[in-house]
Amino acid sequence: MLWANLHLLFWLSLIPFVTAWMGENHFAPWTLAFYGMVLLFAAIAYFILVRTLLSLHGRDSVLATAIGSDFKGKISIIICLVAIPLAFVKWWLACSLYVLIAIMWLIPDRRIEKTLPH
Repeated sequence: MLWANLHLLFWLSLIPFVTAWMGENHFAPWTLAFYGMVLLFAAIAYFILVRTLLSLHGRDSVLATAIGSDFKGKISIIICLVAIPLAFVKWWLACSLYVLIAIMWLIPDRRIEKTLPH
């Protein structure tokens, strides 16, 4: 579990670098693509972390019930896979998809609170 968490933290630590690089180069296609790749690898690392946690707690645990199908985790990967090639075609659309991912993760997720007994 520790390695899966460190894997996620590594990719998250690269976000300030690629964000600054993207800003300095005025949203050039390659910088947008690299930003998307960092987001993609962070999303994959999150997916791995969730699977690791579920393997430790079991498929019938409260955590597994709370996570459910992990829609946010899976859709983040798909959106990144769409946005990366779009960076070379319509840069503004790729940026919009990256903003969509950020907004999606900023919305509080109450699955665990709803699952835990009160």
